[in-house]
Amino acid sequence: MLEQVVVAVFGIDEEDRVCYWGPGAQNLFGHEAPAVLSRPAAVLFPEPAPGDGPGGAAQLVERARALGYWRVRMPALHRDGSVFNCGFRVFPMTGSTGGSVVMGLASRGDELDRVKTNLSFLDSLFETCPIGLVMLDEELRYVHLNQALADMDGVPLEEHLGRRMADIMITSDGGEYQRMLRSVAQEGRTVIGTLVGLRTPGHPDRDQVRSVSFFPLSGAGDSRRGAGGLLLDVTDREQAILEATAARQRLALLDRASARIGTTLDLNTTARELVDAVVPDFCDASVVELVEWMDETEAFDPALPVTTRRIASGTTLPEPAVELVSGLEKVTYPPGSNIHQMLSTGRPLCFTVDEDFATRTVVHQERAQLLLDSGLTCILMAPLIARGTVQGIAMFGRSAARPAFAEEDLGLAGELASRAALCLDNARLYSRVQDIALTLQRALLPSAPAAGPYVDISHRYLPGSRVTEVGGDWYDAIELSGDRVALVVGDVMGHGVPAAAAMGRLRITAKTLARHTAEPAALLEELDVCAQEAGIEWATCLYLLYDPHTGRARIANAGHLPPLVRHRDGTVHTIGDVLGVPLGVGGVPYRAVEIELPEGATVALYTDGLVEARGQDIDTGMDALREQLRAPLGSLEEAADRILANLLPDTATDDAVLVLARVSAAPRRPPAG
Repeated sequence: MLEQVVVAVFGIDEEDRVCYWGPGAQNLFGHEAPAVLSRPAAVLFPEPAPGDGPGGAAQLVERARALGYWRVRMPALHRDGSVFNCGFRVFPMTGSTGGSVVMGLASRGDELDRVKTNLSFLDSLFETCPIGLVMLDEELRYVHLNQALADMDGVPLEEHLGRRMADIMITSDGGEYQRMLRSVAQEGRTVIGTLVGLRTPGHPDRDQVRSVSFFPLSGAGDSRRGAGGLLLDVTDREQAILEATAARQRLALLDRASARIGTTLDLNTTARELVDAVVPDFCDASVVELVEWMDETEAFDPALPVTTRRIASGTTLPEPAVELVSGLEKVTYPPGSNIHQMLSTGRPLCFTVDEDFATRTVVHQERAQLLLDSGLTCILMAPLIARGTVQGIAMFGRSAARPAFAEEDLGLAGELASRAALCLDNARLYSRVQDIALTLQRALLPSAPAAGPYVDISHRYLPGSRVTEVGGDWYDAIELSGDRVALVVGDVMGHGVPAAAAMGRLRITAKTLARHTAEPAALLEELDVCAQEAGIEWATCLYLLYDPHTGRARIANAGHLPPLVRHRDGTVHTIGDVLGVPLGVGGVPYRAVEIELPEGATVALYTDGLVEARGQDIDTGMDALREQLRAPLGSLEEAADRILANLLPDTATDDAVLVLARVSAAPRRPPAG
């Protein structure tokens, strides 16, 4: 108060003279003590107007002695001659000698008005403000607070007073909040809008978030130093923000997962994509397992064990979590397990990892202990169901470092599992079609082509990777009368079962025609007619007929890549001067050329999958094949393996055929007659 308002203390004796003059009086009236003591008190007041009665000093003395205490506002006179409004409080006092003195307290009226307004505002603020208000001393004890803060704490107002704030606002931040308050009270720091998480004795089961602002108290006069504060409960606001943020994160995760899962039609890749999409954004560990049904049409029986094959896993946790998720490929869950419960409901379920969960879920005791030691505290299981069939199980695990799975997480897991299940089912169905096409193609290709005594044959067929469909590549070696040998290689446009079936028809037809058609060009013309009748729109074919008794070969080509001939000295040349339109086009005659194949020459027939690659010109692939053929061949089997290994990547995108045929001459036939 003394810091806010200048209070003058003075005394007037029985003769109405100034007998006491305090420092505040000098500040207020401008007179130094020697200049005013013993002078008439009227010097402190302006002269009264004629007819207005006694002056200010006479009124103060008269009323003080008559009433014992008088409070009044009247004009006062400053030493510089200015007049100002002043508030007075006067009362009589009797000294030790029996004399009477009137003591006066005076302050400027405008300063009194300001302080009164401030005090009125503060009183109203503490009574009606909905924001929590508090005053703390240097020891951070409650000195004053309003009802709004008491209600916020759930503790009566009077039970706060004298207690430390740490006893009411209980935080789990390692003392950071208390250190912040001490820096305000002791160092004069100001804190604005800091968020604090806490609980109070009045609401022990409710987590709160408060926005707090604190400022230092000055400690003016004899008042205590400390801190003043404003506290606002923003729990609902922060919770809404957290929920909105979590919802956006879930949608973003679902969007990313949708883009990443199902990029191929490979089962293992699809499962791996699901794990990569959720770890670590959604969980700390995840596995994907396919259920091994004896019969997919058989209804799920909860009384029987469930056997799965784990095809993808991942975790950010250290051992033993790594061993837990990746240590097994085949997993068996006993009847009554949580897996059975989840499969029975067909919905995602969440479980706490404890002794009961481990015992009911894991068959082997050491694996159960591994689960308990892994650091996972909860596991969310979701069935992978597509087209009414349970494909498998997706499991997501969290450690204590994350919050437990909420209801919204169950919905997200169900959506992720649903999308992944459809992709897995597509991959499964595609894999079956691939297997059918590959089985059909291999069944239609020759397992051991007959080549006769004068032609040594090595052949290779390499299907593309599992993410590409089986093509229509084919080859054959046909033993004919007179020790002749026909070599055939071709490629049907398209993939899958239709291409494999078309390939089989052309191969069988070509083999039949070879036994009855001596001229290669005529054979291709007949084969072209058959292709048109079968609806085969585009297929390439190279037909080479070798006669070991003449050492010559006749070649006809229906749009296929040219054969290469390697001589015994290592030189390689291309037979590229014969080319016709592909089979199925029709209307264009074919022609044949005749070449000499010297003793020990090796003919290389192949399909485009061997020399053509994405981003690479086919001429580059042809040059690479020629370079491989120039190297010493040795055994044709070893040569075929070496050429495939050097020319094809680990994941070929197309089928590839390579046929190596080394010729030798037969004895010349005696002239007729």
